[in-house]
Amino acid sequence: QVQLVESGGGLVQAGGSLRLSCTVSRSIFSFDAVGWYRQVPGKQRELVATIGWGSETNYGDSVLGRFTITRDGAKNMVHLQMNSLKPEDTAVYYCHGRTSYPVNDFWGQGTQVTVSS
Repeated sequence: QVQLVESGGGLVQAGGSLRLSCTVSRSIFSFDAVGWYRQVPGKQRELVATIGWGSETNYGDSVLGRFTITRDGAKNMVHLQMNSLKPEDTAVYYCHGRTSYPVNDFWGQGTQVTVSS
């Protein structure tokens, strides 16, 4: 059973920063990609950032230039540094991992990020 556990969410003022962390129960290099998605009530879950096996990164348009995804292979952790936060960044942030053989998506339980104006 693969587990992804998020931490680091909370309340921050607009313009501030937060760092999210995700601890994975097995090697992050066993995934094609790991990363972060977010969701607000009534909307679809959207891409925030992912990092692939070969270190290639992919960011959602709304966070490009403000958020940075990194990974720590030794600790099986994925981090999301969020700077210049805006009220519209308020959401539940989910850690995600994807494998191809077999095809599987793994999700954490989510952590709330609230940005006040």
